[in-house]
Amino acid sequence: MSEPDNSRGDAAPEQAHTDADVWRSGQRQTAMGLSRRGWTIVLSVVVAAVFVAVGMLVRVPYVALGPGPTYDTLGTTASGPVIKIDGTKAYETSGELRLTTVSLSDDVRLIDGLGMWISGRYALAPRELYFPPGETEQEVEEQNAQQFQNSQSAAEVAALRHLDYPTKAIAKEVVADGPSSQVLKAGDVLVAVDGTEVSSTEDVHQVIEDTRPGDTITVSYRRDGAVTRDKITLGDAQDGREQGYMGLLLTDEAKVDFDIDIKLADIGGPSAGLMFAVAIVDRLTPGELTGGEHIAGTGEIASDGKVGPIGGISFKLVAANEDGADTFLVPKDNCAEAVRTGPDGMRLVRVNTLDDAVNALETISDGGEPQTCAAS
Repeated sequence: MSEPDNSRGDAAPEQAHTDADVWRSGQRQTAMGLSRRGWTIVLSVVVAAVFVAVGMLVRVPYVALGPGPTYDTLGTTASGPVIKIDGTKAYETSGELRLTTVSLSDDVRLIDGLGMWISGRYALAPRELYFPPGETEQEVEEQNAQQFQNSQSAAEVAALRHLDYPTKAIAKEVVADGPSSQVLKAGDVLVAVDGTEVSSTEDVHQVIEDTRPGDTITVSYRRDGAVTRDKITLGDAQDGREQGYMGLLLTDEAKVDFDIDIKLADIGGPSAGLMFAVAIVDRLTPGELTGGEHIAGTGEIASDGKVGPIGGISFKLVAANEDGADTFLVPKDNCAEAVRTGPDGMRLVRVNTLDDAVNALETISDGGEPQTCAAS
């Protein structure tokens, strides 16, 4: 008797079992695959969130520099005229003389710094260049405020000297235990040094240029209306200078019977001096130095009218251009950078002294072309 053929019956259950296993295996693989993708997405989101959080919270050791606000030195602010003149006639003008500034952002976070750098409008610089180690932020701000105050004083004297008003040299600070400490006091007006009349800091420096430590000089000075004559034995400056050392910080003041008051808040540093000086000259003389145009500029100024270089010229040119100025007064030593980075169409006037600046503006007002940085 033959065995029944069960191959078909056996085959069907076995095939069914195999298909079920395959189906269950596929489900497990699909579940595991989705889980891996899910975890990838979750991890990516977490990493991105951490990066953003770090970028927003972590402060980098850099400051961001960029174009700052500009101020019309012939204009007014909420507290009144930027330059107020009392006691003599002051002239009005329809033009603008804008001083320019650089914005400095100290609290720079990583993500902000990256955005500023990518924009090309800002530059990042090591923080220690602007906030030296060992000095507090308050000390730095006080130094900047003092520099700004000094620039105002120098601008006033430079402008009045340009207009041929007389000046005087004043003892601003006497070094404790220095050569002059037993003779002079802060506020004394120097009248003569070694028999030579002096009316400015420059005059005093010229007199003592040929002296040596240990030399004795005579000094005439005015205090409380009385002139006194005394002797000072010069010391050693200990800074490499060969001439004698008086131990005296001098400043110049104009001898005028009217007052000039400059008011502009929240500005620091010395670079506003040139534009203050030009504005004072404009206000004290008839006509308009600006010719009704919008003029901008920058530059540190000494009481003798010399204009010194400043930092951030490229940012200041951008700010001036955005505020409508088409002429910019550039310190001589900043000309190369100004030509390289200045906006197209901006007239870059080269100035080395206050006289240069005034003469250039008079030339422009008369329809002429002043000396520019491109021609220097």
